[in-house]
Formats: sequence, C-alpha cells, structure tokens
Amino acid sequence: MSNAGRIFGKGISFPPRIGADGRVVWSEGEENIRESIKVILLTELNERLYLPNFGGGLNKFLFEPNTTTTRQLIRDRITKALAEWEPRITVQSVSVEPDTQDLQSAVVTVNYKLVATQSTERVGLTVTLGG
Repeated sequence: MSNAGRIFGKGISFPPRIGADGRVVWSEGEENIRESIKVILLTELNERLYLPNFGGGLNKFLFEPNTTTTRQLIRDRITKALAEWEPRITVQSVSVEPDTQDLQSAVVTVNYKLVATQSTERVGLTVTLGG
C-alpha cells in the first residue's frame, strides 16, 4: 500500500471494475475519497439494508422544479450527508447551479479540504430534476 493509501485508505474502485490483469481494481488516496463522495451522494436513503440513513438521497428531487429553493435543499442535503459519512474531508463549499445545457438538471460542485493533508480538492456531478 502506498503512503497515500496509508493516510487516506484504500477500497474497491467506484464504479467497480475488473483490471487488465483480471482482478478487481482498487483505489486509494485522493481518488478513493473522490469515489467515496460520489458513492455517498448517489446512494438513496434506505438503499443499504443495514445503514438506512446512509446516502445523499438526491433522487428525492427528481420531479422537483429547477428553482433556487430546490437547489438550496440539494445543497443542504449534500452538506449534511458528507459531514455525516465522510470524516476524511471538511466541506468548504457546495455549489448547486442550473445546468445551462439542460434546464432539468443542476450542476453540483463540492469543494473540500482533506483532513490529513489540508490540501483542497473538488468533485462535481449532475443532479437530474424534472419539474
């Protein structure tokens, strides 16, 4: 395990995949944290049998209008989920803006600081709305 793996941890990559050698691909370091953030945000509440409160629950907004209020609710949900489920980071900001290419989507940008090294990172994703 590399030094980054010792500091930040190591886990099965997301999405899970098989490498050229036929083995499961693992991620570690900053990449593992980025993947963990996406897993948290893309998991629905009650989706995990033994952790019903795990996840961002963003599909709740699938049929909501793309308004300032909806985007604020998404921002709050993301901030709360990451604070609860990803202790290796400190969220600095969450931006949820309308997607200029798709009026039924919002673009999320999460800026965070790695607790172990204090370096800043960013991850982004798109949330589909519909109203």
